[in-house]
Amino acid sequence: MAKKRTSMKSLKAISGAIFVSVGLLLLFANLDQVAAHGRNPFTTPAPSFGAVLDLGLVGLRAVQAYLFEPSSFQAGLHQILVSCWPLALILLGAALLYSEISKRLQGARVRNSAPGTGAYK
Repeated sequence: MAKKRTSMKSLKAISGAIFVSVGLLLLFANLDQVAAHGRNPFTTPAPSFGAVLDLGLVGLRAVQAYLFEPSSFQAGLHQILVSCWPLALILLGAALLYSEISKRLQGARVRNSAPGTGAYK
């Protein structure tokens, strides 16, 4: 029974590490493609007022699409979410790893705080 619990814990930690690594790989592959297709508007030598105006206009366009063209807004939002789906893998893997690491650290603290173990003599 103890062996089954241990293997389940290690399976959870391994699957978390796999989710994180695959998610990072896919995310960086997507970011590499995005960088190859267009120039980055935020690489100007000095901050310009035009960039702030552009961001404001983009925000107003998003609000306009939300209010007057809901189908267009939903399509754009869908494209954004689909392009960021590797983040879901990363978050799932991080949650699995966090739960397993925190459980192991709590177990180590309990073992070290037991009387006569040398940690608190």
